[in-house]
Amino acid sequence: MQLSDIDLLDRDKFTSGPPHDWFTWLRANAPVYKHAEPHGDGFWVITKYDDVVAVNRNAKTFSSDQRRGGVVGLDDLPPGTGPQGADAFNDPDAPPSLMLTMDPPDHTRYRKIVNKGFTPRMINALEIQIRETTRRIIDDAVAKGQVDYVIDVAAELPLQVIADLIGVPQEDRHNLFTWSNQMIAGGDDPEYIVPDDQLGGAYIGMFTYSQALAEKRRAEPQDDIVTTLLNAEVDGHSLTDTDFNMFFLLLAVAGNETTRNALSHGMNAFLEHPDQYDALVKDPSLVNSATEEVLRWASPVMYFRRNATEDIELHGQQIKQGDKVSIWYASANRDEDHFEDPFRFDITRTPNEHIAFGGGGPHFCLGASLARMEIRVLLEEMSARAPKIKALGPPDRLRSNFIGGIKHLPVEMGS
Repeated sequence: MQLSDIDLLDRDKFTSGPPHDWFTWLRANAPVYKHAEPHGDGFWVITKYDDVVAVNRNAKTFSSDQRRGGVVGLDDLPPGTGPQGADAFNDPDAPPSLMLTMDPPDHTRYRKIVNKGFTPRMINALEIQIRETTRRIIDDAVAKGQVDYVIDVAAELPLQVIADLIGVPQEDRHNLFTWSNQMIAGGDDPEYIVPDDQLGGAYIGMFTYSQALAEKRRAEPQDDIVTTLLNAEVDGHSLTDTDFNMFFLLLAVAGNETTRNALSHGMNAFLEHPDQYDALVKDPSLVNSATEEVLRWASPVMYFRRNATEDIELHGQQIKQGDKVSIWYASANRDEDHFEDPFRFDITRTPNEHIAFGGGGPHFCLGASLARMEIRVLLEEMSARAPKIKALGPPDRLRSNFIGGIKHLPVEMGS
């Protein structure tokens, strides 16, 4: 293999899974690599665990801020289009920005506000309801016998949880599913591809829905996360309507897409390694370590982009101010220098310091506790209520180099 064989912009390569052969070669031979692109000056590819963690935590040198020319993904937005970043607290006329694309101190202030809705008390209070939802979903799947695990189980759980969490009636939850699929994969995967006007309609639909929800909660406050967020104030700052709409979008998409794909990859891993599922069925106390191994194995967000704010040298490579930098969690979570036998799916693995949630730093996943709870509860209830599982076909993977997704997974589930 040589560098010219590697094309991380080739989405088709990812339809058979993350290109771990490429990542393994890069970790060994070019851990900091300037990847070419058809239009532009290229982007740096960071693949080693320690380097990914270091870059992820260094927001000063490696910025997430869209005002510095970046977006979450590798493709640049045309000048003058899309949200270009905002100081939502000091410039009310600035365009809106997602929390993902802010740097401290703006990000810090914003996160302090939304943290009010994600306290341990509020998340832990959800477990009883999540367990009831999980049992109902699994029992329905077992009754059917043969199901599409992604559609019938892995998508349903986070959808129903997020809907309850943010006050969306369950009959509306599939709107969130459709909108988020179109936003995440609308331009890459043929199953979800939509014309530009429909893609804009997905954003409009999401924002219109969240605005109506905010107005309803302001008129009729409830003891829920939405009301908490709307009323939260930190250092004299609170969420504007636009801020709330952007966070609603982030929560609906991230809370749906990432957990769904972690659950789907987990099931596929158990199908490919039936001894591991048998071990979980026989010993449910393995559920916590199994949850962490599912997260490591899945790495549902394969990379994030940063933008260098100053010149810096890394592994002898000169990264220049303004360069695009991609940090590959999917590669770091298979790093041989950090994980023993990293290509073995092992639910007893310990320690397991994976970075599926970002590896610390200011952008550590806000929903990590909730995602862990959903995965843990599903594994507990699956092993108890559906101890017999069988693959009925191969996984149908998402055509994306950003989200490591599975669209369909035919499975037979039995008690």
